[in-house]
Amino acid sequence: MIAVTIAAIAQLKTIQIHHPEDPVVRISVRDVDDSRLSFSITLEATTKPDDDIQQVDGLTIAVDQRSAPRMEGVTVDYSESAGFRFLHGGEGPAMPFLTIPTLN
Repeated sequence: MIAVTIAAIAQLKTIQIHHPEDPVVRISVRDVDDSRLSFSITLEATTKPDDDIQQVDGLTIAVDQRSAPRMEGVTVDYSESAGFRFLHGGEGPAMPFLTIPTLN
């Protein structure tokens, strides 16, 4: 299950206002090399059949099957100074967040 901070939700909604044709927020993770990961957030028009679909505060969040197990315990955060950040476990300061229940 992914957690998303209130700040990240607000920023995603702000971005969506400018892209109403792409209502789905896709979050994915890929290996860069043996010790680094690359996380991404994109907006898309629709979900895919094998996505884990999650709803939170009016947002539809899609995570592909390959990324879903690796997103367990990850918190998506946003700040003006750092942009979007993906925190795992106990990283970072305590922050308010909403947990996104998995619908699939």
